[in-house]
Amino acid sequence: MWWVVAASVVVGLVAAYLIWTAGRVERLQSRAELAARALDAHLLRRAAAAAVLAERRFGVELYAAARIALDASPDEREAAENDLTRQLRSVQLDPGDPDCGAVIAASRRLALSRQVHTDLVRDARSARSRPLVRLLRMGRGREWPRYFDIDDPTLAVPADVPAS
Repeated sequence: MWWVVAASVVVGLVAAYLIWTAGRVERLQSRAELAARALDAHLLRRAAAAAVLAERRFGVELYAAARIALDASPDEREAAENDLTRQLRSVQLDPGDPDCGAVIAASRRLALSRQVHTDLVRDARSARSRPLVRLLRMGRGREWPRYFDIDDPTLAVPADVPAS
């Protein structure tokens, strides 16, 4: 009779572990998707701030890069954002100017959002690549999380201009 109790306890522990693992995979996948949406929002904010800055102070190249980043399809998004980052680094940004300050702040927030997204995608991919998770297909129904590979969007503030 004791072996029935022991077998029931073992089955219960295995079931609890599998339920916990499935919940963890689901939570990590959901968090990675939310981080991707937040990253997308920060990319749009930076591109919009860059477009406003280009209209008011700088030329056609920065405005074109900002518009391309705003209008890019998902397949072309990384290249468009990298081009916008290069254009922003090529202009002299004054942190005292409200338009430049908005672009610098948006770039800092974007860098933080990108780091959070990268960490969550790494964790979700790691959880989904475990043998038991793959064997039981716990990640099915959701797309495999993807990294968003762009240059570091943080803009350097010139040393001779005090930051506000």
